[in-house]
Amino acid sequence: MERRIEIDGDSLDLQGIAQVARGGYTVAIAEHAKEKITRSRRMVEDLVDRGDVVYGITTGFGKFADVVISKSETRLLQKNLIVSHACGVGEFFDEPTVRAIMLLRANALAKGFSGIRLETIETLIHMINKGVHPIIPQKGSLGASGDLAPLAHMVLVMLGLGEAIYQGERMCGHAAMELANIPLIELEAKEGLALINGTQVLTAVGALAVYDAMELMKVADVCAALSMEAKRGIIDAFDHKIAHLKNYPGQQRSAANVRTLTKDSHRITKQGELHVQDPYSFRCASQVHGASRDAINYAHEKVLIEINSATDNPLVFTETGEVISGGNFHGQPMALAFDFLGIAIAELANISERRIEQLVNPTISNLPPFLTEHGGFNSGFMIVQYAAAALVSENKVLAHPASVDSIPSSGNQEDHVSMGTIAARKARSILDNATRVLGMELYCACQAIDLTKNGPLGVGTQIAYDTVRKSADFVDHDRVMYPMLNACADLITSGELLHNLEQDLTLC
Repeated sequence: MERRIEIDGDSLDLQGIAQVARGGYTVAIAEHAKEKITRSRRMVEDLVDRGDVVYGITTGFGKFADVVISKSETRLLQKNLIVSHACGVGEFFDEPTVRAIMLLRANALAKGFSGIRLETIETLIHMINKGVHPIIPQKGSLGASGDLAPLAHMVLVMLGLGEAIYQGERMCGHAAMELANIPLIELEAKEGLALINGTQVLTAVGALAVYDAMELMKVADVCAALSMEAKRGIIDAFDHKIAHLKNYPGQQRSAANVRTLTKDSHRITKQGELHVQDPYSFRCASQVHGASRDAINYAHEKVLIEINSATDNPLVFTETGEVISGGNFHGQPMALAFDFLGIAIAELANISERRIEQLVNPTISNLPPFLTEHGGFNSGFMIVQYAAAALVSENKVLAHPASVDSIPSSGNQEDHVSMGTIAARKARSILDNATRVLGMELYCACQAIDLTKNGPLGVGTQIAYDTVRKSADFVDHDRVMYPMLNACADLITSGELLHNLEQDLTLC
C-alpha cells in the first residue's frame, strides 16, 4: 500500500495528519487543486502588473496597510516580512508537530484562494517528503493575523535561512535544503504573507491533541472498568436504560464500553449484593467520561472545518476577479474549542485520581492500605496517589481558558486576538498529564486485583490486566516505582493497550 496522501484543501482529516506527522507518509497535491492554485496566482500577477493597490500585495502589513509598495519592491517586501516576523521564543516543537504544521499550511494553500505559486507550495511539500523539519519555537503567536512568528520560522528554511533538523542533525536552513537537494525559493508578490498568515500552528498542535484525546477517552473507560473489578463495583449504574434516559451519546458509549469490558466478570456485583451504591467516581463514571467524550468530539468537528479552510488574508476569488481582505486568520474558533478540549481532558484525570484514592485509602476501602500487604514497613502505592494529585492540580491551573484574554497589537490595528496557540499548547500539556494519571490508575487497579481473590475478570478487563502485567509487575515490597508508572503510560501513548483490546472487542 502506498504511504502517501493527496491534499486538495477540502478533504484532509485527523487520520491523514497523524499519518504524515507520525507515520512518515509523504504528500502530493491533487491535480484538480493545481489548476486552482495556478489560476489564483495568475490573478495576483495581473494585479501587480497593473499596479492595483491591494493589501499585502502592493501595500505594507498591519498598521502599514496604507503604505503603497512599488512593483520593483514586492520581492523585498515579502522577504522582509519573513525575516522581521521570525521572533518566536521558547522550546521548539517536536518533529511530528512540525510536519503537521507544514502539512496543514500546504493544504490550506492548495484550496487555491491564496495567490501563491505552485512551485512554492511544492517546496514546502518536498521538505515534508524529504524530512527537512524547520526549527520552530513554540511561543510568540497571538493566534490572530495567523501564527505569524512560528510560521515565519518555517519559511526561513525555504529561503535558506533559519535552522532545521535533517536526518537527526540540527543545522542551518541552507545546509539542510542543500543536503536534501531542495532548491531554495525567492518569494514573489503575496507569497510571504500567504505562507504565514494562517492558523496552522495552533491547529496542528490542537489537532494532534484531539487525535490522542479520542483514544484517551476509551482508555479512561478501560481504567474505570479495571478499578471496578478491583473494588467489586456495581454494574447496574451502567445499564443501557439509564444512559438512554439522559440521551447523551458520550454517556451511552462510555457505559457500553464498561459493560463490554466487564462482560462475564465474577467480580462485578449487582446493587444490593454487597452494597447499594458506589461512590460517584465509580457510579457516575459514564456521565463524567461521556461529557468529556462529547466535548472532545465537538473539538474534533471544529478541527475538521479549520484544517480544510482558507485562513490567510487577503483571499483571491478568481471567479469574480476580487481580492477581499477579511479575518479568516483569526483563531477564535480553535481557541474556544481547544480551551474546551483541555477542560474535558482534565476531567478524565480528575475522576481517575479520585478512583485511585478509592483504591489506596484504607478508610474508604476494604483493600490493604495503600495496596501493600505489609503497611508501615512498606509505603506501597501511597505516593502514586500524591503524584496523581499533583498532576490533576497542575491541570486545573492549565485549564484556565486562554481565549478570554486579548492584548492589542500592531498599533491597535489588530485589537482583538485569540491566544489560540496558547490554548492548543495548554491542551497538549493537560493531555500529557492526564495520560500519566490514567497510567497510574491502570497500575493501581491491577495491584488491587492481585491483592484480592474474587474470581475471573471480564473478557475485556482480563486483556487489559494481562497487557499491564507484561510491562509492570506486581509490587510485593517497596521498590523504585517510576519505571513501572512510565511503562503503564507508554501502553497508552503507544496504542498497545487499545490495540490488544480491539483485536477481540469493539469499543465505542
